Amino acid sequence: MSGIAGLGNSYTSYTDYGKLASGKRLQSAADGAAELAIANKINSQITGYDAGSRNIGSGKDMLQIADGALGGVTDYLQRIRELAVQASNSALMGPDDLNDIQQEINQMKQGIADLAGNTQYNARNVLDGSSSSLQIATNGNGSTISISGADATLQALGIADFDVTGSFDLQTIDNALEKVGGQRSSIGAKTNALDYLMNYNSNTSFNLTGAVSRLEDLDYPKAVSDQKKKEVLQLYSIMMQKREQENNANRMSLLWK
Repeated sequence: MSGIAGLGNSYTSYTDYGKLASGKRLQSAADGAAELAIANKINSQITGYDAGSRNIGSGKDMLQIADGALGGVTDYLQRIRELAVQASNSALMGPDDLNDIQQEINQMKQGIADLAGNTQYNARNVLDGSSSSLQIATNGNGSTISISGADATLQALGIADFDVTGSFDLQTIDNALEKVGGQRSSIGAKTNALDYLMNYNSNTSFNLTGAVSRLEDLDYPKAVSDQKKKEVLQLYSIMMQKREQENNANRMSLLWK
């Protein structure tokens, strides 16, 4: 009977095979309740930081779209200023010439209006002043950062009524260029802040993943070595059981003689 008992004790459990198959040392609370609880908490942190990074990426995308559109607004304003300088040459420009220049300026203004009204990210206008304060969750702990689009409408830039056929001032266009430049600077600063946060999240997530790995992952060389030992013991137990059965049979044979 001792051989049979040894055989039962040496059998490799399904849990051992499961650990080898999954590469995870902690598969249930029985494998280490405290360690499993810690690993679960850290995994929650990791998913929070990863989700925050995705949110930050979306925020950066929005800001980059807004900045690109503001670059187009700047180009329009530069052309308007160039035309306004031409219109300022009253010695050569007659009423018809000024009307022609104004028609092109009106086209430039319409281009700015289109950019302000149609530039969107995820169906949200980002250049008409309606996205003034958007909160981005940067991690799973409730931390947020505020970002905003821009306001490049003709009214916000102060050029809605700009007309070179009457009295006008080049400073109006210069002021509009300054406003656009300020908004682009603000967007650039906020983009840099998001870059910093994304790098922080990625680094923290990487380090936390390493911590979880040290808690959860199976030491494969040791596990395989232990598995081989169990298999050898199992084989030895089977051999001992077989020998014990043979010895019992021989003793019974002698008794019957």
